[in-house]
Amino acid sequence: MDSAEYERKIASRFAAFDQDHNGSIDREDFSRAAAAVLAEFSVTARSDRGQAVYIGAEAFWQGMAGIADVDGDQRVSREEFVTGAAKRLRDNPERFGEIARPFLHAVYAVADEDGQGVTPQAAARVMRALGIDGQIADGAAAALDADSDGRISEQEVHTAFAAYCVTPEQPR
Repeated sequence: MDSAEYERKIASRFAAFDQDHNGSIDREDFSRAAAAVLAEFSVTARSDRGQAVYIGAEAFWQGMAGIADVDGDQRVSREEFVTGAAKRLRDNPERFGEIARPFLHAVYAVADEDGQGVTPQAAARVMRALGIDGQIADGAAAALDADSDGRISEQEVHTAFAAYCVTPEQPR
């Protein structure tokens, strides 16, 4: 895959982070994402799990800003995301996953409603709350349950998220 095609694919990831669709990613986008997940699972912001989601969202924002906010304006433009985050993380998707880990951990705890692991249905609810089309969310969540046991491990979520955000899709 050539560099231009890779950058186009990464630019499509940008849209998932731009929750308010204003053309840049900022702290508010991460707060919106946290609020959407909490609302989907009827978890209050002031609860321990709610606070963990907001703290994780802030940590995720700080990590992304540290990597991609080249001009220091507290916003990550599409160009900064493509040229900053993508190029710095292309060969190390695990680093992006580490930046997201506190948020993913907290969201996983919210979506794991019975303490037995996240179900594909709960994972799809998270994705839909974050603005992913329902059919795409359902398919992606089902694919995360690789062993078809009805549960998705936190590590599977972490690995898949990192791979999706910074690596191109493989040809099918």
